[in-house]
Amino acid sequence: MKKIEAVIQPSRFDSVKEALLELGVEGLTVTEVRGHGRQKGHTEVYRGREYTLDLLPKVKIELILTDQRVDSAVDAIMKAAKTGKIGDGKIFLSSVDDAIRIRNDDRGESAL
Repeated sequence: MKKIEAVIQPSRFDSVKEALLELGVEGLTVTEVRGHGRQKGHTEVYRGREYTLDLLPKVKIELILTDQRVDSAVDAIMKAAKTGKIGDGKIFLSSVDDAIRIRNDDRGESAL
């Protein structure tokens, strides 16, 4: 099993969610986060004063999938989230040793 963590632009979230639903991905966790990479924020003017936003809003999607479904899910996320500009986001993959469904004690892939 693998954990996929995708940090994407908020405007691309609906597209990514739809792409994952089309693949049959049922469970995911979504968090509104802030951060920056190479983008380093931007400058805005509010009421005549200029200020810098260095932590930009992002959406973090987390999901656990069987090894066989990871590549198709990553491809779907990349296609749906890509705008071709700085700040599109990143995808992180990590191994998951076990999963346990609290309701009925299912373990491993059956808990997904």
